[in-house]
Amino acid sequence: QVQLVESGGGFVQAGGSLSLSCAASGRAFSTYVMGWFRQAPGKEREFVAQIARSGALRSYADSVKGRFTISRDNAKNTVSLQMNSLKPEDTAIYYCAASLGTWTTRQYDYWGQGTQVTVSS
Repeated sequence: QVQLVESGGGFVQAGGSLSLSCAASGRAFSTYVMGWFRQAPGKEREFVAQIARSGALRSYADSVKGRFTISRDNAKNTVSLQMNSLKPEDTAIYYCAASLGTWTTRQYDYWGQGTQVTVSS
């Protein structure tokens, strides 16, 4: 089992940047595919990005491609999401998640509590 704690959310104007971080504790961090998801008010939770166990592969939702970058540090048990050129439609609660599954299934086993990101126009 792994415990996940996000940090770094906040309030930013459109066009600005924020960096989210997720600290993991518990079972060996490098055994998990790590991902970021978000949920906006009144909407379903949606995939944002994921990174492979070694960090060699990354995948992004089309809506954030070219603006967001996911990275991980297996020595520090952290995964980060650098968000640039933020738009009001990026406003959501952002969740860190860990998966023991395959790269393509995007089925996640453990979730953090979430961190709020608000982008003003």
